[in-house]
Amino acid sequence: MKKIINKLEHNLGFKINKVELYNKAVTHKSADKNNNYEKLEFLGDRVLGLCISKTLLETFPDQKEGILDKKLASLVNKNKCYEIGKELQLDTLIKIGNLRLKKNIIEKKIISDSCEALIGAIYLDKGLDFVEKFILKNWDKHIYDKNINIIDAKTKLQEYSLKRFKLLPIYKFVSNTGPKHKPNFKVAVKLKDTDFVEADGSSKKLAQQAAATKLLNILENKNEIWGWRFFIKQK
Repeated sequence: MKKIINKLEHNLGFKINKVELYNKAVTHKSADKNNNYEKLEFLGDRVLGLCISKTLLETFPDQKEGILDKKLASLVNKNKCYEIGKELQLDTLIKIGNLRLKKNIIEKKIISDSCEALIGAIYLDKGLDFVEKFILKNWDKHIYDKNINIIDAKTKLQEYSLKRFKLLPIYKFVSNTGPKHKPNFKVAVKLKDTDFVEADGSSKKLAQQAAATKLLNILENKNEIWGWRFFIKQK
């Protein structure tokens, strides 16, 4: 078990406190009927949904609920959790008692379930703020892609600025406050003919999106730009 925990710590990038939780998170019921990942998976699924929902609301504040719901589904489904689980190399750590399964590639569902269980373990071990940071780190690159293409505020502001001024928007970092486990970034953005507009976010990327959204709203209210809000293209 120590070898598995050491590798988990290396893959996750932090020190594990409650070892027994992580041991369960990588244990399939075929290996242990009583101490396996099933209950942690149940918890992790809810924690993941909460954190991703919060991030989507912060990232796309003007988006319709129906589109946010579809985006959420694309980010918390089994395929996505399998993808993240593979990136964390969970397939090399999961304990399985079924010899037939051991001889073959571990099926996607087991890796996906273990990934959700891992989130549940991190939540119980480190708390909500910590697990939210972990989720954002591993899901961040997936927020803007896959099944639903959303033109985000930063991209739209760039398109508008290039079309009107042939110049890119100017972003500047203002501050980073708050504790390490829950930072708050402040970023400002301006165009050629505007003042700087500031906004906050839990990461630089989210702060830039918030600042771009704020400036676009100002421009829209001045009737300088219209119909900028996100539109959807189904693949």
